[in-house]
Amino acid sequence: MTIAVGDTLPAIALKTNGAKGPEDLNTGDFFKGRKVVLFAVPGAFTPGCSNTHMPGFVVNADAILEKVDAIGCMAVNDAFVMDAWQKDQNAEQITMLADGNADFAKALGLELDATGGSMGIRSKRFALIADDGVVTYLGVDEKGVDKSSAETVLAQL
Repeated sequence: MTIAVGDTLPAIALKTNGAKGPEDLNTGDFFKGRKVVLFAVPGAFTPGCSNTHMPGFVVNADAILEKVDAIGCMAVNDAFVMDAWQKDQNAEQITMLADGNADFAKALGLELDATGGSMGIRSKRFALIADDGVVTYLGVDEKGVDKSSAETVLAQL
């Protein structure tokens, strides 16, 4: 079942890069007591994600962060790839979240079976707004980047 507006996000262990390399980050702790925008991409360094999705959040980060406490970007990649992509995209204001085994994507019901393209299980392209871990907006894209774009999220804030 797919998570919906009004639902509480599950607490799942992800990875992020810290000063000494990959660190655990529990989603329950990440969302607790704050307003957070989370967007997810099928894969770091993929064309749509690198050329369209991430740049919108980089350009609009200041405006979004005036209204929320944090912006997170999640992909089914490892923390090292997410760190390299963050640097490549000049996305220092965005917390990169590595969901290496797609555990969080599956818990949200937003996993994408990309095995036909030899990419395994990934995350669907989506964005959500959560207030103290409760989803207040969810936009899932089947094609393109309309419901999960930075501009759409900003309009929802």
